[in-house]
Amino acid sequence: MTNLHDPEFDELREWDGFRSRRARIGRQLGTTELGASLFEVEPGQAAYPYHVHYTEEELVVVLAGRPSLRTPEGWSELAPGDVVAFPKGPDGAHQIANRTDERVRFLAVSTQGGPDVVHQPDSGKWGAFERLPEGGGFAMWFHPDDEREYIDGEAPPEQGPAA
Repeated sequence: MTNLHDPEFDELREWDGFRSRRARIGRQLGTTELGASLFEVEPGQAAYPYHVHYTEEELVVVLAGRPSLRTPEGWSELAPGDVVAFPKGPDGAHQIANRTDERVRFLAVSTQGGPDVVHQPDSGKWGAFERLPEGGGFAMWFHPDDEREYIDGEAPPEQGPAA
């Protein structure tokens, strides 16, 4: 069991402009198909960059404060109790920032039955991730500047006697 009023923040994000604390509640409870994270975002910071999930749906519930939400339609302001959903693909692109003087808290719930592919349109980066319940696994960010052909770097199998 965990408690939203007394969370165990187990991921600190400490990059300029993207400072927040995250309690990975789903992982803490051992879920395998459903992710849930409580985010706490300080004034003047964003929880994460603008991004698109290609294999996960996400839902956000605002618990405290008045965060700003960026979607393909632009910026809007949210209030405590607001619930927003983000579908898979470009229509679900989103970012949550705190442009107020008070701390913001929100709960993010997502599907996570398998690997995820994420695009960050502002930088053009792509990410590929395993979603292991216990954490860890494959995780990589890359940029299309390093794109390779399907067969690049591959060698044909050695020829040996036919079986």
